[in-house]
Amino acid sequence: MAPTFIRQDYMRHIKLGKNRKKLLKWRRPKGRHSKMRKQRKGYPASPTVGYKASKKEYGLIKGFLPFIVNNVKELDLATKKNIIVISRRVGTKKKVEIIKKAESMKLPLLNVKQGVKNETK
Repeated sequence: MAPTFIRQDYMRHIKLGKNRKKLLKWRRPKGRHSKMRKQRKGYPASPTVGYKASKKEYGLIKGFLPFIVNNVKELDLATKKNIIVISRRVGTKKKVEIIKKAESMKLPLLNVKQGVKNETK
């Protein structure tokens, strides 16, 4: 598994993500004297070809193949190898129905918060 790649000088500035994980987004180091760009020993790693995922893992999320669902009927096509991703266009009423059916079919859901799952029971 690849390491989490971090931005150059993130530890110096709050706006780059010091103590704020959401802001730790990768940006390529571009400075003339940048030690990270030159890939010097002791500096954070940059994404390179060698970190690519193996073909077995490629396209999988948590070991499952993502399956986008727009309505309750489409859930019947899903298998145990799929992880359910509810489409962003689905409204709240249908989303609740999809969550209930997915729970009864024991299919994993990706983009649903844990609290919402518990409220539907």
